[in-house]
Amino acid sequence: MSANLQTHSQPKSSTFADVLRIILAIILPPVGVLLQVGLGMHFWLNIVLTLCGYIPGLVHAVWVIAKK
Repeated sequence: MSANLQTHSQPKSSTFADVLRIILAIILPPVGVLLQVGLGMHFWLNIVLTLCGYIPGLVHAVWVIAKK
């Protein structure tokens, strides 16, 4: 038998931090995105989407948080 066992990467389970980010994203979508990805393109896109309407910003924030 070989001592080298291959490990298969399993999908990440939701952590408390992810749940907290989603709750913050529901309250203010850019905050959830900021905590997830920092001051990058997704953050600024989320600012624009949130200014266009709460729902587009919320959907984008949840998508960004769930994707990572």
